[in-house]
Amino acid sequence: MRRDFLAANSGKRAPMPGFVLQVRARGDGSSDMRVGFTVTKKIGNAVVRNRMKRRLRALARDVLPDSGVRGADHVLIGRNGGIERDYAVLRAELVKALAKVAR
Repeated sequence: MRRDFLAANSGKRAPMPGFVLQVRARGDGSSDMRVGFTVTKKIGNAVVRNRMKRRLRALARDVLPDSGVRGADHVLIGRNGGIERDYAVLRAELVKALAKVAR
């Protein structure tokens, strides 16, 4: 929901070259991790935005189960250079960003 995205905006941020990670602990007693994705029209047309969202979803499936913050909302915001970046580089950036916000 939109209010959850807005609430995540008030959490911790970890800007990376390919994306921005926002993490906010919900504080509702649940250990579930939720994840959302945002790619604005500044990134490109619908095809480019959907490709970026697919990459972000794959990253989240790959990295969040091991490195994500339990009981928190995670929002990945696509950046302009993210679609051209190598997947391994994006993955390393996400692990680094999660370590940064976990501190």
